[in-house]
Amino acid sequence: MAKFDVVDLDLKKVSEIELSDDIFGAEQNTHLFYEVAKMQQINRRRGTVGVKNTSLVSGGGKKPWKQKGTGRARQGSIRASHWVGGGKAMAPKARDYFYRPPRKVRRGALRAVLSLRAQEKQLIILDGFKLDAPKSKQAFEVLTRRLKLQNALIIDERGNTNLHRSVRNLAKFDVLPPEGLNLESVLKHSHLVLTSAAAKALEGSLS
Repeated sequence: MAKFDVVDLDLKKVSEIELSDDIFGAEQNTHLFYEVAKMQQINRRRGTVGVKNTSLVSGGGKKPWKQKGTGRARQGSIRASHWVGGGKAMAPKARDYFYRPPRKVRRGALRAVLSLRAQEKQLIILDGFKLDAPKSKQAFEVLTRRLKLQNALIIDERGNTNLHRSVRNLAKFDVLPPEGLNLESVLKHSHLVLTSAAAKALEGSLS
């Protein structure tokens, strides 16, 4: 078990927390990062492209002229791919690009990225992050002036609605519940901020 300092919103140590080495002290594996990042990016691809081939273009059912005797090249349809207005040869079709690596790979990547932030000393664990009201200005002041952060992902329980409503409007900050943690969001931000409750929730779900 690894020990981490738990701080308040002024970065003053208030306690310690023990978290599993398997989750916050795992070995780095760049291949896991690649597989999960590829999954997140490719699953956003809609795949709705649709181009008509010769069989889908309307018209062209009649042979434009007889096979022989006209002096022109033989043709079977005015909607062949080499005609203006004809179908596209080997046209791309709508398809599903869905890709999902095994569950063990997905969870392994999350363990590795949490361990990466811990090794880089860019993991902050708070005893709590309570706001009086859902105000983005108040959340911004806490993050930038008191916590000295310029770019961070905050993880806290879904029930903390004031925090979620406040941070989601900030350009360089983002907030997610523990169950919404994903590789791309962690790598996109320079720091990771967890509440102690969120850290325990992640430990339970990834163990």
